[in-house]
Amino acid sequence: MINPQLVEVAAFKLLQARRAVAFTGAGISVESGIPPFRGPGGLWMKYDPSFLELRYFLRHPEDAWRVIREIFYDQFAQAAPNDAHKVLAQWEGEGLLAGGVITQNIDHLHQAAGSQRVIEFHGSNQSLVCLDCGERVEATPQVFNVFPPVCPVCGSVLKPDFVFFSEGIPAQAYDDAYHETKVADVWVVVGTTGEVMPACGMPIEAKRNRATIIEINIQASEFTDTISDIFLRCSASEGLLALNNAIQQLRREGLDH
Repeated sequence: MINPQLVEVAAFKLLQARRAVAFTGAGISVESGIPPFRGPGGLWMKYDPSFLELRYFLRHPEDAWRVIREIFYDQFAQAAPNDAHKVLAQWEGEGLLAGGVITQNIDHLHQAAGSQRVIEFHGSNQSLVCLDCGERVEATPQVFNVFPPVCPVCGSVLKPDFVFFSEGIPAQAYDDAYHETKVADVWVVVGTTGEVMPACGMPIEAKRNRATIIEINIQASEFTDTISDIFLRCSASEGLLALNNAIQQLRREGLDH
């Protein structure tokens, strides 16, 4: 049971924010059927993560692609946005989430729910990139008619356009995300363990800049006892729906100013 007083305080903080942003991790997509990477039932309990090492991919592209396709295309294709994704999209449409969403996820579910401003910190599975000539292509089923998929321009093996181990964060996504640590005064942190660098540094930097941190998680994270001002221990959908209901109630009562 979520503490209703904490929910109301968090709702009021959001309504009073000059600029709010959501920061999401794997936990927000679990209810859509996408398993997390870490912890019980996580992907790394079933798969050896070395297939996402860039050097391994370059040396063994067919072996790597076999696992990549199974996880990030066959499994992810079955997923649809859940209530948590939809609430964040609603808030953006209402002007409540001016900073949009910064996500560590590559599943495109925020956009599928209707979010317009989504900073994909780790890239996306929606496109493939050629490491030789830089060509990008949409990850349609037809692309996989040749396996592993190859660049239509130069014939080299294509790589998913998301960040592998030992790869850097896309420059524009990095700059856009860290800009929010300076300008957003309320951060809604949802479904992340706070263990993945450099992404986990963003809420910490935001806190240094005096942002209020509202955390929604099914269990304590690295942020809970260090930077979180309000911790709602629950699933992403449960927490965001409760917050949304509280926000709408405050608006009806005229307490949103």
